[in-house]
Amino acid sequence: MGTVLGTIERIWRYPIKSTGGEPLDEVAGDARGLVGDRLYAVRDAEGKFGSGKNTRRFRRMPGLLQLRSRYPGGAVTKFPELLDPDGVPVLDPTTYVRRYLGRNDVEVAREGTVSHFDQLPLSLLTTATLDWVRAAVPGVPVDERRFRPNLLVRTPPGTPAFVEDEWFGSAARIGGTLRIRFERSSERCVMTNEAQQDLPHSPLILRAIAQAHDMRLDALATVAQPGRVRLGDTVELT
Repeated sequence: MGTVLGTIERIWRYPIKSTGGEPLDEVAGDARGLVGDRLYAVRDAEGKFGSGKNTRRFRRMPGLLQLRSRYPGGAVTKFPELLDPDGVPVLDPTTYVRRYLGRNDVEVAREGTVSHFDQLPLSLLTTATLDWVRAAVPGVPVDERRFRPNLLVRTPPGTPAFVEDEWFGSAARIGGTLRIRFERSSERCVMTNEAQQDLPHSPLILRAIAQAHDMRLDALATVAQPGRVRLGDTVELT
């Protein structure tokens, strides 16, 4: 047996990029990542996707984090639902985001030839690192939603913060069949500070990560072998 890194505490999927996601009990993973994750995005007339930052591919669109998205009944065969800040599903996602953002040049679009992912398809975050962030910004509500991981890994007591760094270049098995390879970490942006649902805006979060860990936090991975991941599954180095 390999080294057990921890167990899956939470699973998150984000059907529409940069909106709040949906918690799952289990989901399939394939070469693209968790099935249906960030399959849709808010896209403007220049082909840039709504995000928390401005880059070659992304356009900053403040407010998207106050919305949530989910697949009706969990089935990815259907267009995802978009929920307003009160959690009420909207009738037409594109019509709603145009009014919500005050822009007539945006639409909710399915991924085409250009990937919706910021970097790699799968993000994992440990409870050890999350606990460090909480301790670094006392008084600021923090949970994993600020960092938008796909998988929150419950690590054993005494595990150091940023333990994810030790995994890069290694492979792991999650549950019975899913195999992944850890590649590198995400470089964080102002999105970690932004308000979303019951989490208030705070500039202290990104500042703490910048000072302690060069703006980097989590483990990005690729999928080496498709499979399913379930709550409680063991994450084990292979």
